[in-house]
Amino acid sequence: MKLGRMLKLTKHNYWLPALLLSVLLTGCATAPKAPADWSAWQARRTESIGGTNGWTTLIGLAWLHEGDNSAGSAPTNQAVIRSPTVPATIGVFTRQGATVSFTPAPGADVRVNNELIGKLTLRSDAEENPTKLQLGPVSVGLIQRGDRLGLRIRDPNAPTRREFKGLHWFPYDPAWQLSGHFVPFAERRQLRVPDVTGATQTFDSPGAIVFTVHGAEYRLDVAEEAGEAEFFMLFRDQTTGDSTYAAGRFLYVNKPDASGQLIIDFNRAFTPPCGFTHFATCPLPPRQNTLPLAVTAGELKPLAAGH
Repeated sequence: MKLGRMLKLTKHNYWLPALLLSVLLTGCATAPKAPADWSAWQARRTESIGGTNGWTTLIGLAWLHEGDNSAGSAPTNQAVIRSPTVPATIGVFTRQGATVSFTPAPGADVRVNNELIGKLTLRSDAEENPTKLQLGPVSVGLIQRGDRLGLRIRDPNAPTRREFKGLHWFPYDPAWQLSGHFVPFAERRQLRVPDVTGATQTFDSPGAIVFTVHGAEYRLDVAEEAGEAEFFMLFRDQTTGDSTYAAGRFLYVNKPDASGQLIIDFNRAFTPPCGFTHFATCPLPPRQNTLPLAVTAGELKPLAAGH
Protein backbone atom coordinates (compact mmCIF):
# COMPACT_ATOMS: atom_id res chain seq x y z
CA MET A 1 0.00 0.00 0.00
CA LYS A 2 1.26 3.47 -0.76
CA LEU A 3 0.24 5.45 2.28
CA GLY A 4 1.87 8.52 0.87
CA ARG A 5 -0.51 8.47 -2.06
CA MET A 6 -3.45 7.67 0.19
CA LEU A 7 -2.75 10.47 2.64
CA LYS A 8 -1.30 13.21 0.45
CA LEU A 9 -3.32 16.35 0.85
CA THR A 10 -5.12 17.91 -2.06
CA LYS A 11 -3.65 21.20 -3.27
CA HIS A 12 -6.77 23.27 -3.90
CA ASN A 13 -10.43 23.79 -2.93
CA TYR A 14 -9.67 25.23 0.51
CA TRP A 15 -12.48 25.05 3.09
CA LEU A 16 -12.27 28.57 4.44
CA PRO A 17 -15.26 28.32 6.83
CA ALA A 18 -13.77 25.30 8.58
CA LEU A 19 -10.38 26.99 8.65
CA LEU A 20 -11.89 30.09 10.30
CA LEU A 21 -13.54 27.81 12.86
CA SER A 22 -10.18 26.22 13.62
CA VAL A 23 -8.61 29.65 14.12
CA LEU A 24 -11.28 30.53 16.68
CA LEU A 25 -10.94 27.22 18.48
CA THR A 26 -7.15 27.32 18.77
CA GLY A 27 -6.96 30.91 19.94
CA CYS A 28 -4.50 31.97 17.28
CA ALA A 29 -4.93 35.65 18.18
CA THR A 30 -2.61 35.17 21.16
CA ALA A 31 -0.45 32.40 19.71
CA PRO A 32 2.98 32.92 18.12
CA LYS A 33 2.71 33.92 14.48
CA ALA A 34 2.54 30.81 12.30
CA PRO A 35 4.23 30.66 8.91
CA ALA A 36 1.94 31.26 5.92
CA ASP A 37 2.51 27.76 4.57
CA TRP A 38 1.19 26.24 7.82
CA SER A 39 -2.14 28.02 7.33
CA ALA A 40 -2.23 26.67 3.77
CA TRP A 41 -1.41 23.20 5.10
CA GLN A 42 -4.34 23.44 7.52
CA ALA A 43 -6.67 24.30 4.66
CA ARG A 44 -5.44 21.35 2.60
CA ARG A 45 -5.91 19.08 5.62
CA THR A 46 -9.50 20.24 5.97
CA GLU A 47 -10.15 19.57 2.30
CA SER A 48 -8.61 16.09 2.56
CA ILE A 49 -11.16 15.19 5.25
CA GLY A 50 -14.29 17.15 4.34
CA GLY A 51 -13.87 17.73 0.60
CA THR A 52 -15.75 15.96 -2.18
CA ASN A 53 -13.12 13.19 -2.21
CA GLY A 54 -12.26 13.42 1.49
CA TRP A 55 -12.24 10.69 4.09
CA THR A 56 -15.71 11.64 5.37
CA THR A 57 -17.19 10.54 2.00
CA LEU A 58 -16.48 6.86 2.72
CA ILE A 59 -19.65 4.78 3.12
CA GLY A 60 -18.31 1.23 2.82
CA LEU A 61 -15.42 -1.21 2.62
CA ALA A 62 -15.99 -4.73 1.25
CA TRP A 63 -13.19 -7.30 1.22
CA LEU A 64 -13.32 -9.62 -1.79
CA HIS A 65 -13.08 -13.39 -1.57
CA GLU A 66 -11.69 -15.58 -4.32
CA GLY A 67 -14.14 -16.02 -7.18
CA ASP A 68 -17.34 -14.06 -7.83
CA ASN A 69 -18.58 -11.30 -5.50
CA SER A 70 -21.98 -9.85 -6.37
CA ALA A 71 -22.41 -6.12 -5.72
CA GLY A 72 -25.27 -3.66 -5.31
CA SER A 73 -27.50 -2.10 -2.68
CA ALA A 74 -29.45 -5.29 -1.90
CA PRO A 75 -28.31 -6.85 1.41
CA THR A 76 -28.00 -10.26 -0.26
CA ASN A 77 -24.90 -9.13 -2.18
CA GLN A 78 -21.42 -10.07 -1.07
CA ALA A 79 -20.38 -6.43 -1.58
CA VAL A 80 -23.22 -4.25 -0.28
CA ILE A 81 -23.25 -0.60 -1.40
CA ARG A 82 -25.43 1.21 1.10
CA SER A 83 -26.83 4.05 -0.97
CA PRO A 84 -30.40 4.74 -2.08
CA THR A 85 -29.08 5.90 -5.46
CA VAL A 86 -27.47 2.53 -6.28
CA PRO A 87 -29.53 -0.29 -7.89
CA ALA A 88 -30.07 -3.58 -6.06
CA THR A 89 -27.56 -5.24 -8.41
CA ILE A 90 -24.79 -3.54 -10.38
CA GLY A 91 -22.74 -6.56 -11.42
CA VAL A 92 -20.06 -8.97 -10.23
CA PHE A 93 -16.48 -8.47 -9.08
CA THR A 94 -14.40 -11.55 -9.80
CA ARG A 95 -11.16 -12.11 -7.91
CA GLN A 96 -8.55 -14.44 -9.34
CA GLY A 97 -5.52 -14.25 -7.10
CA ALA A 98 -4.18 -10.69 -7.27
CA THR A 99 -6.44 -9.74 -10.21
CA VAL A 100 -9.96 -8.35 -9.97
CA SER A 101 -12.33 -7.85 -12.89
CA PHE A 102 -15.80 -6.34 -12.96
CA THR A 103 -18.72 -7.46 -15.14
CA PRO A 104 -21.67 -5.04 -15.07
CA ALA A 105 -25.22 -6.37 -14.83
CA PRO A 106 -27.36 -5.92 -17.97
CA GLY A 107 -28.56 -2.34 -18.16
CA ALA A 108 -26.45 -1.19 -15.21
CA ASP A 109 -25.22 2.40 -15.54
CA VAL A 110 -21.61 1.91 -14.45
CA ARG A 111 -19.03 4.30 -15.87
CA VAL A 112 -15.33 5.04 -15.89
CA ASN A 113 -14.36 8.59 -16.86
CA ASN A 114 -18.06 9.18 -17.61
CA GLU A 115 -18.19 6.42 -20.24
CA LEU A 116 -20.33 3.29 -19.94
CA ILE A 117 -18.21 0.18 -19.52
CA GLY A 118 -18.36 -3.50 -20.27
CA LYS A 119 -16.23 -6.09 -18.49
CA LEU A 120 -12.87 -4.69 -17.39
CA THR A 121 -9.90 -5.45 -15.14
CA LEU A 122 -9.48 -3.02 -12.25
CA ARG A 123 -6.29 -1.26 -11.21
CA SER A 124 -5.90 -0.98 -7.43
CA ASP A 125 -4.64 1.94 -5.34
CA ALA A 126 -1.22 0.25 -5.31
CA GLU A 127 -0.92 1.07 -9.03
CA GLU A 128 -0.72 4.24 -11.07
CA ASN A 129 -4.10 5.64 -12.13
CA PRO A 130 -6.34 3.31 -10.08
CA THR A 131 -9.74 2.53 -11.58
CA LYS A 132 -12.74 4.45 -10.25
CA LEU A 133 -16.15 3.04 -11.08
CA GLN A 134 -18.91 5.66 -11.12
CA LEU A 135 -22.47 4.84 -10.05
CA GLY A 136 -24.01 8.29 -10.26
CA PRO A 137 -22.61 10.21 -7.28
CA VAL A 138 -21.21 7.01 -5.72
CA SER A 139 -17.74 5.75 -6.67
CA VAL A 140 -16.08 2.39 -6.09
CA GLY A 141 -12.32 1.80 -6.09
CA LEU A 142 -10.13 -1.25 -5.52
CA ILE A 143 -7.67 -1.17 -2.60
CA GLN A 144 -4.83 -3.57 -1.88
CA ARG A 145 -3.60 -4.19 1.65
CA GLY A 146 -1.00 -6.94 1.65
CA ASP A 147 -2.72 -9.97 0.15
CA ARG A 148 -6.19 -8.53 0.77
CA LEU A 149 -8.21 -6.83 -1.95
CA GLY A 150 -11.29 -4.79 -1.19
CA LEU A 151 -13.75 -2.25 -2.53
CA ARG A 152 -13.67 1.25 -1.07
CA ILE A 153 -16.99 3.03 -1.60
CA ARG A 154 -17.44 6.81 -1.52
CA ASP A 155 -20.42 9.15 -1.65
CA PRO A 156 -19.94 12.94 -1.51
CA ASN A 157 -23.46 13.14 -0.03
CA ALA A 158 -22.57 10.86 2.90
CA PRO A 159 -23.99 11.91 6.30
CA THR A 160 -20.46 11.82 7.75
CA ARG A 161 -19.42 14.53 5.30
CA ARG A 162 -22.52 16.64 5.90
CA GLU A 163 -21.93 16.42 9.66
CA PHE A 164 -18.18 17.10 9.51
CA LYS A 165 -17.38 19.80 12.07
CA GLY A 166 -13.95 20.83 10.81
CA LEU A 167 -10.51 20.38 12.33
CA HIS A 168 -8.68 22.16 15.13
CA TRP A 169 -5.07 22.33 16.27
CA PHE A 170 -2.78 23.32 19.08
CA PRO A 171 -1.62 26.93 18.52
CA TYR A 172 1.43 26.96 16.27
CA ASP A 173 4.55 26.60 18.43
CA PRO A 174 7.99 27.19 16.84
CA ALA A 175 9.53 25.24 19.71
CA TRP A 176 8.12 22.05 18.18
CA GLN A 177 9.98 22.58 14.91
CA LEU A 178 13.02 20.52 15.87
CA SER A 179 16.37 19.69 14.34
CA GLY A 180 16.90 15.97 14.01
CA HIS A 181 19.50 13.52 12.77
CA PHE A 182 18.79 10.45 10.65
CA VAL A 183 20.47 7.26 11.89
CA PRO A 184 20.34 4.51 9.25
CA PHE A 185 20.07 0.88 10.28
CA ALA A 186 22.99 -1.36 9.35
CA GLU A 187 20.51 -3.16 7.10
CA ARG A 188 17.06 -1.99 6.03
CA ARG A 189 14.32 -3.46 8.19
CA GLN A 190 10.70 -4.35 7.72
CA LEU A 191 8.42 -2.33 9.95
CA ARG A 192 5.47 -4.63 10.67
CA VAL A 193 2.55 -2.91 12.40
CA PRO A 194 -1.07 -3.86 13.17
CA ASP A 195 -3.87 -1.87 11.58
CA VAL A 196 -7.36 -0.95 12.72
CA THR A 197 -8.89 -3.88 10.81
CA GLY A 198 -6.87 -6.41 12.83
CA ALA A 199 -4.47 -7.21 10.00
CA THR A 200 -0.75 -6.45 9.76
CA GLN A 201 0.85 -3.97 7.37
CA THR A 202 4.52 -3.94 6.38
CA PHE A 203 6.71 -0.96 5.46
CA ASP A 204 10.34 -0.59 4.49
CA SER A 205 12.21 1.11 7.33
CA PRO A 206 15.69 2.45 6.55
CA GLY A 207 16.41 3.91 9.99
CA ALA A 208 15.33 6.23 12.78
CA ILE A 209 15.24 9.95 13.45
CA VAL A 210 16.93 11.11 16.65
CA PHE A 211 16.02 14.47 18.20
CA THR A 212 16.23 16.31 21.51
CA VAL A 213 13.47 17.90 23.61
CA HIS A 214 14.34 19.75 26.84
CA GLY A 215 17.77 18.14 26.92
CA ALA A 216 16.50 14.55 26.54
CA GLU A 217 17.08 12.47 23.42
CA TYR A 218 14.27 10.59 21.66
CA ARG A 219 13.98 8.53 18.49
CA LEU A 220 11.28 7.45 16.07
CA ASP A 221 11.56 4.71 13.45
CA VAL A 222 10.53 5.87 9.99
CA ALA A 223 8.85 4.20 7.04
CA GLU A 224 9.85 4.76 3.43
CA GLU A 225 7.65 4.18 0.39
CA ALA A 226 8.66 3.82 -3.23
CA GLY A 227 8.20 7.06 -5.14
CA GLU A 228 7.65 9.17 -2.02
CA ALA A 229 9.89 12.14 -1.26
CA GLU A 230 9.33 12.08 2.51
CA PHE A 231 9.67 9.75 5.46
CA PHE A 232 6.43 8.64 7.10
CA MET A 233 6.18 8.32 10.88
CA LEU A 234 3.49 6.86 13.13
CA PHE A 235 3.74 7.81 16.78
CA ARG A 236 2.01 8.08 20.13
CA ASP A 237 2.81 10.46 22.97
CA GLN A 238 1.35 11.52 26.31
CA THR A 239 -1.41 13.55 24.63
CA THR A 240 -2.71 10.42 22.84
CA GLY A 241 -6.26 9.59 23.88
CA ASP A 242 -6.53 12.87 25.78
CA SER A 243 -6.20 15.97 23.62
CA THR A 244 -5.20 14.03 20.49
CA TYR A 245 -6.66 11.01 18.71
CA ALA A 246 -6.62 7.74 20.68
CA ALA A 247 -4.84 5.65 18.03
CA GLY A 248 -1.92 8.06 17.65
CA ARG A 249 -0.90 10.50 14.95
CA PHE A 250 0.92 10.54 11.61
CA LEU A 251 3.69 12.87 10.42
CA TYR A 252 5.62 13.33 7.18
CA VAL A 253 9.22 14.55 7.36
CA ASN A 254 11.55 15.60 4.55
CA LYS A 255 14.47 13.23 4.04
CA PRO A 256 17.86 14.29 5.43
CA ASP A 257 20.52 16.33 3.72
CA ALA A 258 23.96 14.94 2.89
CA SER A 259 25.08 15.27 6.52
CA GLY A 260 22.03 13.40 7.83
CA GLN A 261 20.33 16.49 9.27
CA LEU A 262 16.61 17.21 8.91
CA ILE A 263 13.74 19.17 10.44
CA ILE A 264 10.82 17.58 12.30
CA ASP A 265 7.82 19.89 12.52
CA PHE A 266 5.37 18.39 14.99
CA ASN A 267 3.00 21.27 14.23
CA ARG A 268 2.12 19.20 11.15
CA ALA A 269 1.30 16.00 13.03
CA PHE A 270 -2.20 14.90 12.05
CA THR A 271 -5.04 12.53 12.89
CA PRO A 272 -5.11 9.38 10.75
CA PRO A 273 -8.13 8.75 8.50
CA CYS A 274 -9.61 6.25 10.97
CA GLY A 275 -10.39 9.21 13.21
CA PHE A 276 -13.08 10.24 10.72
CA THR A 277 -14.45 7.00 9.25
CA HIS A 278 -14.98 3.35 10.16
CA PHE A 279 -13.91 2.37 6.64
CA ALA A 280 -10.22 3.32 6.73
CA THR A 281 -7.41 0.77 7.12
CA CYS A 282 -4.98 2.87 9.18
CA PRO A 283 -1.78 1.28 10.45
CA LEU A 284 -1.06 1.79 14.14
CA PRO A 285 2.19 3.11 15.60
CA PRO A 286 4.77 0.47 16.51
CA ARG A 287 5.58 0.06 20.19
CA GLN A 288 8.99 1.71 19.86
CA ASN A 289 7.36 4.88 18.50
CA THR A 290 5.66 5.75 21.80
CA LEU A 291 7.19 8.97 23.14
CA PRO A 292 7.30 9.44 26.94
CA LEU A 293 6.48 13.13 26.64
CA ALA A 294 3.53 15.30 25.61
CA VAL A 295 3.82 16.64 22.07
CA THR A 296 1.59 19.70 22.43
CA ALA A 297 1.63 20.60 18.76
CA GLY A 298 -0.25 19.60 15.63
CA GLU A 299 -3.80 18.39 15.19
CA LEU A 300 -6.14 17.86 18.13
CA LYS A 301 -8.58 14.97 18.31
CA PRO A 302 -11.58 15.20 15.96
CA LEU A 303 -14.51 17.31 17.08
CA ALA A 304 -16.70 14.31 16.27
CA ALA A 305 -14.48 11.22 16.10
CA GLY A 306 -15.36 8.44 13.68
CA HIS A 307 -15.21 5.91 16.52
